[in-house]
Amino acid sequence: MQKLPKIGLPVILLIVVILIFVSKSSINIGYGEAGVLFKTFGGGVVTDKPPLGEGFHIISPWNKVYIYNVKQQEFFEGNMQVLSSNGLEISLDVSVLYQPKYDELGLLHKTKGENYVNIVLIPQIRAVARSVVGRYTPEQLYSTKRDAIQNEIFEETLKNVESQHIQVNAVLVRDVTLPLAIKEAIERKLGQEQESLEYEFRLEKAKQEAERQRIDAEGKATANRILSASLTDKILQEKGIEATIKLSESPNSKVIVIGSGKNGLPIILGNQ
Repeated sequence: MQKLPKIGLPVILLIVVILIFVSKSSINIGYGEAGVLFKTFGGGVVTDKPPLGEGFHIISPWNKVYIYNVKQQEFFEGNMQVLSSNGLEISLDVSVLYQPKYDELGLLHKTKGENYVNIVLIPQIRAVARSVVGRYTPEQLYSTKRDAIQNEIFEETLKNVESQHIQVNAVLVRDVTLPLAIKEAIERKLGQEQESLEYEFRLEKAKQEAERQRIDAEGKATANRILSASLTDKILQEKGIEATIKLSESPNSKVIVIGSGKNGLPIILGNQ
């Protein structure tokens, strides 16, 4: 009985060692994540093989796995101060949709590390935004060129970071804030331009209506001239005779005096 504690102690120690070994050798990677393997005695960060995917993995207890979120993510850069082409200070709110390149995760970890957003993306988006906004006036930033600015920031950021193992999916310019006095001046100018456009539209409309009426009047005058030229005395007499025949066939009482009218046309005397 006295020997049991002496035998039990090594067993307990063995179980503890096994548990530590298992805990160090196993890792579970969640959904939307991937793991970069670091081999302590085998060359460091593994870059020539795909990262460890989702699920349970067994590794050597002396190695380590760094887990990365590989889903699309967003970082928001608000109240970014930039200068327009004429030197006025503009405030931008920008969102960037990004994710690490899955097959290059080992290289990203080796060259940039887990803090790659602060090391690469944020400095790049700030530098590119300042460069792009500096090409435009405050009026363009406020009204007509926001989409163009957004596209230029995206394209230039993409070009700068794609070789750094990061995938940029979109850049969204959420807001452009101008100094209040500049904003009010632009709004007044835009309002005046709109009124001018409306006035020009009304003038053009009136001009088109006047032209339509002129063309219509000329058409009627031309038609009347053609009709007048075609109505000879014989045609009028023929029409008069046709009308007399129709009236003579009517049941209403009347008196027809043949050849007593102008140009020899009949005179019709009715009871009315």
